[in-house]
Amino acid sequence: MSDFRQQLHKIADRVADYWAEIAQYPVLPNVQPGDIYRQLPSEMPQTGEPLAQLLADFDHIILPGMTHWQHPAFHAYFPANSSEVSVFAELLTAAMGAQCMVWQTSPAATELEQRVMEWLRDALGLPAHWEGVIQDTASAATLCAILSAREQASQGHINQYGFDGSQQYAVYASAETHSSIDKAVKIAGIGSQNLRKLAVDEQFAMSPTALEVAVVRDIRHNIKPLCVVATLGTTGSTAIDPLREIGEICQRYGLWLHVDAAFAGVAALLPETRAMLDGIEYADSFVTNPHKWLFTNFDCSAYYVKDRQALVQTFEILPEYLKTAADQQVNNYRDWGVALGRRFRALKLWFVLRTFGLQGLQTRLRQHLQLAQQFAAALRCDGQYEIAAPIPFNLVCFRHCPPHIQDSDALNAHNAALIGAYQPKWQSIFEPHQAKWQICFTRCIWSNPCRRAASKRFNSLATRLARNKTWAIK
Repeated sequence: MSDFRQQLHKIADRVADYWAEIAQYPVLPNVQPGDIYRQLPSEMPQTGEPLAQLLADFDHIILPGMTHWQHPAFHAYFPANSSEVSVFAELLTAAMGAQCMVWQTSPAATELEQRVMEWLRDALGLPAHWEGVIQDTASAATLCAILSAREQASQGHINQYGFDGSQQYAVYASAETHSSIDKAVKIAGIGSQNLRKLAVDEQFAMSPTALEVAVVRDIRHNIKPLCVVATLGTTGSTAIDPLREIGEICQRYGLWLHVDAAFAGVAALLPETRAMLDGIEYADSFVTNPHKWLFTNFDCSAYYVKDRQALVQTFEILPEYLKTAADQQVNNYRDWGVALGRRFRALKLWFVLRTFGLQGLQTRLRQHLQLAQQFAAALRCDGQYEIAAPIPFNLVCFRHCPPHIQDSDALNAHNAALIGAYQPKWQSIFEPHQAKWQICFTRCIWSNPCRRAASKRFNSLATRLARNKTWAIK
C-alpha cells in the first residue's frame, strides 16, 4: 500500500505539471497517420512492466501524439473543457471502481445523481416536474428520445413485435442539425430516408413554416410524423431554433419534441440568455452537456424528460438477477437508457456545481460571451473580415474577404485554405464550416476554463488577424 501511495503521488505531480505547462505544448500534434501505431509493439508483453517504463512511454509516445483539448489555443469543434475539481472527482471515481447500474449496487451514486440533476434543472429554468438522468453523450440522449417517441406512438408495439411494415414514421430537424440525429434514426429503425432536413432562415434557425409543410405532406402520404428535434446552438453556427413556434406545431399534430441543447444549453444558467427556452413547456425531452461548457470532464450529458414513464417503459427489462427489494422505492437508472452498466458520473458534476457555485459558473460563462463579442469587434474593425453568422453565444463564425477576391467560389477556396496555412504557424486549432448558401467560414470557439489564459489568447489572436496578413493565401 505504501508503494501505491508513492506512485499515486508521482501521477498527481504529472497531472499538475501537465496543467501548468499545457500552453507550452503544440495544440495539434506534429504526426502523420500511423506514426504512433508503428512505435507500439506488435504483441503485448509476456511479463509485467514497471510503472516507470509505462510513464516513460506515455511521455515519449502518447503525449506527443495528443491533441490538447484544454489548451488555450483550442478553438475548434465544441469544447470538452474540464477543471481541476472535476479531475479530482474523476480520480476518486476511478479509485472506487463503482458499477452504478441500480440503486443497490451504489446507493449514494444513484441518489446523488437524482439530486444534482434537480439542482441543474432548477438552475437552468427547466420545468420543475421534469426528471433527469446522466447519459454518456447527447448522441445517446437523442437516441433515447427518438426511441421513446417511437414506442409512445406505437403504444409499445415495436418493442414487443418489431416493425411490421404497416406504418412508416418521419423525424424532422433543420438542415443545420447535428449528425447524431442521422445516426439515431438509423439505429431506431426509422430510416435515413425518413429524416426530413428542413430549410433554415437567415439566422440559420429552423423554419416553422417549412416544418408544418413537411408534416402535412407526410400525413397526406400516410407517413406518421413522429418527432421533431429542435436545436439550441447548432453545430455550425450555434443558431437557435424557435421553440415556441415549433412546439405549437408539435402539439397541433401530436409529435414528440426533443430539444438538442448539447453545447449551448448551459447558457440558460444566465438570465440574460434564458429567452432561448421560451416554449420549453412544449418539449418532451431536453439534453445539454456539462462536459462541453460547464467545466466537467467528459463524459457527462444531462438528459431530462417530461414523462419518466415514457422513458422507463421504452428501456425497462427485469431479469431475475437484477431484482431487488428496493426497486419500487428508487430510481434504477439502468432503465433510463440503453446501457446496463453505468459509471459514477454524478460525482464530478457535484464537485463542479459546489466548487464554482451558480455565481461562479455565471461569471465564467459571461466572460466567454464577452470574449466572443470582443473578438468579433476586432475583426469588424479590420475591414477585411466578415462575420458570417449571428453570435448568440461564444462562437464566432468569420471569413476573410480580401478586396482582390470577388468570385464566391474563389473566396470559399481561399478561406478553406486559410485553416491549413494558419494552424501549423500559430499552433492553434480552428474548424472550417460550410453552411447555407455554400459560404465557407471559420468557426472560433471561446471557452477555455482558464480566464487569464483565454484573455491573453484573445489579445494575441485578435492582433495577429487584424495586423498580420502574411499568412493569407494570395
